[in-house]
Amino acid sequence: MKRRSLPVAAALSAAAALLLTACGSGDDNSSDNNKIAGAEQTTATPSKSAEPSATAAEGGSDGVDVSLPKDMNLVFDWTKPTDKNEAAAMDDAANFFRSIYRGVDKRTTRDAAVSAYATGDGLHYAQVQINEWIKGGWTATGTLRHYEATTRSAANGNSVEVAFCADAGKFYGKEIKTGKVLKTESSIKDFDYYKIIMVKFPTNTGLWQASKVFVETEAAKCQ
Repeated sequence: MKRRSLPVAAALSAAAALLLTACGSGDDNSSDNNKIAGAEQTTATPSKSAEPSATAAEGGSDGVDVSLPKDMNLVFDWTKPTDKNEAAAMDDAANFFRSIYRGVDKRTTRDAAVSAYATGDGLHYAQVQINEWIKGGWTATGTLRHYEATTRSAANGNSVEVAFCADAGKFYGKEIKTGKVLKTESSIKDFDYYKIIMVKFPTNTGLWQASKVFVETEAAKCQ
């Protein structure tokens, strides 16, 4: 079975009311189209625990270990924007997803990478995702590809929306106890479209954290 057929499907259901708002309504002509959803809530100060430790292992752009096992391959097939803040936010959006699957591999929501690259609703999203994999007795294997990324900044310069497609067609659940890889045929369920609201950590100019996560599942535009 594919990733979507396993823990992510359960996690989407569990978190839908709070976090996973579909963003593919097609209302591109709305007067709010140029506003970043959730940006008005990005001025809150993240908890102190979210700041990376000075002794954290190297791996992420901020010195936080986001390494994954060799059979868990997250590909970010995108071009960085020229804007420095947007480029940094894009890098840490990738690290946010790495931190989730690092938590899946380590079987914990308390890994330093999770608290480093997420805050608020973004942190809750990451915890829900990881816990669903843990409860199901699964880890992940294969390649999860992210592509067609775009960025846009809020007027205050402290918030960046990073939007992109994800293809899980070659990314599978694997039973921890048996090592069995669970596969199904490829389908539209493998494609998601994300909008991640990244906020600048106030005491670390190089760190951006995911504060909101919006997902359109079965995203035909990503096929």
